[in-house]
Amino acid sequence: MSEQLNNPLHGKTLEVILNELVDHYGWEELGQHININSFQFEPSIKSSLKFLRKTPWARKKVEDLYLRMIERK
Repeated sequence: MSEQLNNPLHGKTLEVILNELVDHYGWEELGQHININSFQFEPSIKSSLKFLRKTPWARKKVEDLYLRMIERK
């Protein structure tokens, strides 16, 4: 249980994480950090969430970038 309390992703939905990344980096820079089409061509939260929910490697990259972002704050 204490592992989850120390996990910065605990309680954060993928949508919240993605919105925070977009607010911080913007779509263009986010697409440079993570090379996926849904960030680079006509980006939207909806299309990105759809892709990330069915693509574990991409979701991992998003979560890793989010963790690096919050460490720098």
